[in-house]
Amino acid sequence: MGSLVEPIELAGRRAPSRLVFGPHETNLGRRRGIGDRHVAYYRARAAGGAGIVVTETASVHRSDWPYERAPLAADCRAGWDAVADACHRYGTLVLAGLGHAGGQGSSAYSQSVLWAPSRVADAISREAPMAMESDHIDEIVAGFGDAARVAVASGLDGVEIDAGPLSLLRQFHSGLTNLRTDAYGADRLLLTRRVLAAARAALGEGPVLALRLSCDELAPWAGVTPEQAVGQVELVAGSVDLLTVVRGGPYSVNAYRPDAHVAPTFNLELCRRMREAAAGRVPVVLQGSVVDPDAAQAALDTGAADLVEMTRAQIADPRLASRVRSGVPGRVRPCILCNQACRVRDSRNPLVSCVGEPRSGHETEEPDVDDDERGADSGPEPEEGTRRPVVVVGAGVAGLECARVLARRGHRVRVVERGTASGGAVREVARGPGRERMALLAAWLAAECAHAGVTVELGTEADAPDLDRWAAEGSRVVLATGSRPAPFTVPPSPGPGGDRSRRGDPGEAPDAPPPVVVDALSLLAGTVDALPDGPVVVHDPVGGPVGVGVAEWLAAAGRQVALVTPDQIAGTLLSLSGDLADANTRLQRAGIRRELRALLRDVRPGRVELEDIWTGERRQVACGALVDCGHRLPEEQLYGQRPGTARAGDCVAPRTILEAVLEGRRRALELSASAHSPVGGTTGDAVGAGAGR
Repeated sequence: MGSLVEPIELAGRRAPSRLVFGPHETNLGRRRGIGDRHVAYYRARAAGGAGIVVTETASVHRSDWPYERAPLAADCRAGWDAVADACHRYGTLVLAGLGHAGGQGSSAYSQSVLWAPSRVADAISREAPMAMESDHIDEIVAGFGDAARVAVASGLDGVEIDAGPLSLLRQFHSGLTNLRTDAYGADRLLLTRRVLAAARAALGEGPVLALRLSCDELAPWAGVTPEQAVGQVELVAGSVDLLTVVRGGPYSVNAYRPDAHVAPTFNLELCRRMREAAAGRVPVVLQGSVVDPDAAQAALDTGAADLVEMTRAQIADPRLASRVRSGVPGRVRPCILCNQACRVRDSRNPLVSCVGEPRSGHETEEPDVDDDERGADSGPEPEEGTRRPVVVVGAGVAGLECARVLARRGHRVRVVERGTASGGAVREVARGPGRERMALLAAWLAAECAHAGVTVELGTEADAPDLDRWAAEGSRVVLATGSRPAPFTVPPSPGPGGDRSRRGDPGEAPDAPPPVVVDALSLLAGTVDALPDGPVVVHDPVGGPVGVGVAEWLAAAGRQVALVTPDQIAGTLLSLSGDLADANTRLQRAGIRRELRALLRDVRPGRVELEDIWTGERRQVACGALVDCGHRLPEEQLYGQRPGTARAGDCVAPRTILEAVLEGRRRALELSASAHSPVGGTTGDAVGAGAGR
């Protein structure tokens, strides 16, 4: 097979690489159209060397409005035209994603009944749809044809028909959702074949007709299995110009783009099997957490696929293909598969982005800090002699990103870090199953700082006189000192009332020592052996990934673990990254005791006492060590001594990786743009301009 960055011919059209930027929710639209933010977003990937861009899937019929900013094909003509103009200048082929969510949509916006093959309520929304009648089916077929016609009239190179995990077409394919007794039940691929025929008739023989096909619903009792998918591929291979193999169904939507708890390139063998079934009649695309260029190339070399979809990898680094083509794949910014900023199909309507590349999704607002040619959107070039040296205090991701950007803009940068390693909290939390990739971002930032000539001094404690001395020497200072543990206190009881009876483990043992209390990040920075013998209670009042990750890490080391949370389910915030159900499955399988709806009320020798949030009933849990996963406090001692000093990240307020990287970058841009400003100028603090979008 060819190289990942070599051209490939599709239906007589030439894609400049075998790298696909696949369709995904972005929330970048204006109402239901493709807007200027979409255009800038796709342009960046085309400029970076993507061979094919598939735009966000647009609904082909007004009955479908699956999320608030979901595109509608009838409203996309102007936007598709602008995307085509923006991407074609780089040779990139652009396909319009076309689909209908069917029973997996939402009636919240359309305020009309959902359409589906049969009256089967969706497993997630629990909403009951109507069973489509023949005229509804005809409207859907016509809708795909009309949308394809609009796409090619807009200058696009073709369309991709969605028969993936969230699609009406897949619902017709599956015995889980198609219970019909008519022709569409006897031949479950009939609707898809009609749709492909209508799209081909609208496109003609020139443009590309692609199909995204779910080949394993992970529900073998009635869903589509790989064995059935082989027959489907054999049936449609001669009708399409490109086939993308995916997995997922109504009970496994999160299996489509899972986080790092699922190994990368998980669809490799499934794709290989479907490519064999296609027998050379259609090029086949591998999808499924393909985030490393070497793994992508290996898939091509071993004949598993003809092209590779690396969507999240190109959200993390729009220049992925260009860097591979330039012979520096090691400089590709890593995708850590966290789903924390790129998974945006939720009620908050966040714009798509990336924790390691916050410009993603904000290309119309944020300057391109990585433009080697310093394009027009990179900001003004500082005048010669005005690039003042900068000292960054703290080598976490906020400090490293700040130093990296400043160095790329010509500043002489020193980073001083009191610890013995760079990476800060990100390096510390990269422990345990599914969390190891987080360390890749910290390592990449450190390597890029070294590449840019940044001096990093480890084991160096900075104090207020140091800040004064650096200022006197003409250096600007940025504080990125991170966070510190909050003092651990047991929350007071709300007072009288409720059932105060106690149940659970035996009472206090006279000879038992009081439980050791340790902060989660402090524990992760060391070893499990730092804890005394005995059961461990992980106290997680936040409900985020840290508590679940710590519990899994301890259980994997053989410790008896109980996870305490006030929520109805452990790790409730993991719903935002799609890991909630899988995380609770892992906790159950690991034997971790989940103490739900529980408030920590007392810590006594050998045990802790919990209170049910609804009934007030008290219960006791054995405890030799207590791990606190609560909110931390900003490390602001230096800032308190020198207020007004520029600062970024957790030392402003402990939050996520995204805010740390974003604020480190913004402090760098502000300092670089205000090279003549005195130390501690008005651009210093993260509060106000630059603190958020």
